[in-house]
This record gives sequence, structure tokens and C-alpha cells, in this order.
Amino acid sequence: MNIRQLTYYIAIFEQKNLSRAASHCNVAQSAISHHLANLEENLGVTLFTRKPRGMEPTAAGIKLYDHAKMILKAVKSAEQDIRGQSDAIAGEIAIGLPFTVMKAVGLPFMKAVLRDYPDVRLSIVESLSGGTFANLLSSEVDIALFYNPQKDDRVTSRQILAEEVLCVGKHSIIGASDTVLTFDDLVKFPILLLRQGVSVRAVVDRPSILNRLEAQVPIHLNSVNGITTGLLAGLGCTLAPHVFVSDYLKSGELHARPIEGPLVNRRLFIGQLKDRPATRLVEAMTDLLLSLIAEEVNSGRWQAESNLG
Repeated sequence: MNIRQLTYYIAIFEQKNLSRAASHCNVAQSAISHHLANLEENLGVTLFTRKPRGMEPTAAGIKLYDHAKMILKAVKSAEQDIRGQSDAIAGEIAIGLPFTVMKAVGLPFMKAVLRDYPDVRLSIVESLSGGTFANLLSSEVDIALFYNPQKDDRVTSRQILAEEVLCVGKHSIIGASDTVLTFDDLVKFPILLLRQGVSVRAVVDRPSILNRLEAQVPIHLNSVNGITTGLLAGLGCTLAPHVFVSDYLKSGELHARPIEGPLVNRRLFIGQLKDRPATRLVEAMTDLLLSLIAEEVNSGRWQAESNLG
């Protein structure tokens, strides 16, 4: 197995067609077929099932694709790091940001990269927190930020901050008072929540509490825009930190009330894969992100308790 074979393999997997894969790699189709046949023979497995609609990967083929992506990404990262021994920070990097982090520091982060790192090619992948964690595991991103992560030995992570989770909604749903809500109060409201799993755990990492709230959930959403739209339309309330809806709280379109019994918070982490070396580029982008987050928290624009010192 070599780099060329893995490159061609990824092209076949993504294009799902030998002819398109050959065109994508700018080689003859016979070369692509030859490398695939050698790969299958050397591994002793069938990687694709040939069907009228194209090449369908087998279970072994899907597993090899994940490995191939990680291997080629690691090779590219090593090349960038070794060649970039000068003072300049350069190369390609992908960073996974959940909606809240993108909203809070996305713009200043992009501005700083454009201003201070002209030789860096940045990709930002925004998704729900569970999505950023999954993207890190699949090597779609080099760095990811995520909330309340599950334990995974493949990832090294560091807690950045903790923020209080509030009950947010229109006055007609949660009332106009600023008094504290108990969970007995909360379960009487219609709740809009993310779908169960890593996404909803990013908001509340307490199974007993989530089970109680589930009974009052008319709609599950895996869409930040969907939840915001539902809140503004008065379909229900949700659980969210202040920064998630700060603009709407300031305008008075939405209202927030604290929750107790017990107090609910969520923790933000930054992480990367353990088997991926920390390159100078990764270190520079990590430092930049953390400095911007610390600035937002210290200024009070992001209401949270920082672990950044």
C-alpha cells in the first residue's frame, strides 16, 4: 500500500465511478483499475461492489477510506510542518466550530487569520457540537471545539470555559419575570430541543434531567436556525446559554430566566486527535482561538467562567 494507491482509492470512493476518478486524478482509467485491483489483492478483501449506478463500497472499503483520509492528511501535515521551519506560519488547516463559538469569535478569528497569516489556507466547518466532535474523529478537521464531550481515548482535549444554561423563550411562554425557575416549573413549558444524542448532551449533560424534559418536547430539531425560528414564533422555549441568543435578548424579542435545582451549565473543550502531531500551524491557530475566546469572556460579551487564566 502506498500514497498513490490511497490517493486513487479516495478518488474512486468519492467519485463512485472509475472513469470520473481517473479524470479527477488526471490519469488513464486503466491505471486507476490496476491500482484498485492490486490494493484488493494485497489486502485480500473486496473494497467495492460494481453496480449499474457506480462503485458501492463494502464495509472493508468504508473502513479503508477512513484510514486513507487520516493517512494522507497526516502526510500533508508532516510535509507542511517540515518545510515550514522558517518563522512564517503557512499551510492548510480545517477547524470545526459549533454555532455558539462561531457566533462569538468566528468573525474576529477570520479577520485575524487574513491579517496576520497570509500564507494560511483556512477552512472553518460549522456544525452542532456533536458534529464537530465527529468531524474530528473522521479527520475532516484538524482542531475542533465541542461541548460536554463523551470520553474517547483517540482525542486529547482541554476545557476552555463553562457557561450557565438558561431557559429562553418569549414572554408568552416563560413569563416576563426574572425569577429563578425550578425543573418542576420548566417541565410545564413546551420545550424545543435538539435531537437526542451528542447534540442534546452538548446543552445538558444530565440524563435524569433530559428524561424529564423529553415528556414536554413537541418537536426535536437538529437545526440551530430551526430552534431560533421556533423560539421567535412562540412555539416553545429552549435551554441555551446567554451567548446563543444575546442579540434577541438585547432587542427584547426573547427573554431568559435562570434555572436551579440543580444549576445547569455546559463545558466547552478544544481538542485534536492524539495520534496527530501538533504542528506549528495547529499551535498558532489554537493560540489565536483561545486568545479571542478569552477576550470575549473577559470583556463580558460572553458570559462564562474561563479556564484560560
